[in-house]
Amino acid sequence: MATQAQHKAWLKFAAFVVGVGGPIFFLGSMAATAEPARLTLDILSWPIDGATTYADPDTRFLSALSGGFLLGWGVTIWGLATRLYDLAPEAVRRTHVAGALAWFLLDSAGSILSGNASNALFNIVVLALAVGPLWRPAKA
Repeated sequence: MATQAQHKAWLKFAAFVVGVGGPIFFLGSMAATAEPARLTLDILSWPIDGATTYADPDTRFLSALSGGFLLGWGVTIWGLATRLYDLAPEAVRRTHVAGALAWFLLDSAGSILSGNASNALFNIVVLALAVGPLWRPAKA
């Protein structure tokens, strides 16, 4: 069982795991810099086949929105770790796990329904990285 210090450190790690997607997908908002986002989507919609493109302006717009949400969510997790965790560790832990599960369920369902079931498998890895030892309360 993890300690509160380990939980707090894991929250910071989770903030990075979530937030790192923000700049990647932000770059997808511009045709000249879209390749990192395009390649990421190609990997997540396995197999890597080059079928994923960023030619459509709507795709670039959704990439910009996704980048903003990911960065904002990462910053929020960082704030929970650095500004609130010491005041309410169990509430922060539960809030983070609930948010991660909500993301996982909706993102995975949407991935499957859109014909990209492979992303649901990648989501399992991301969920494990984002939550890690936070599944259980810290030992006193």
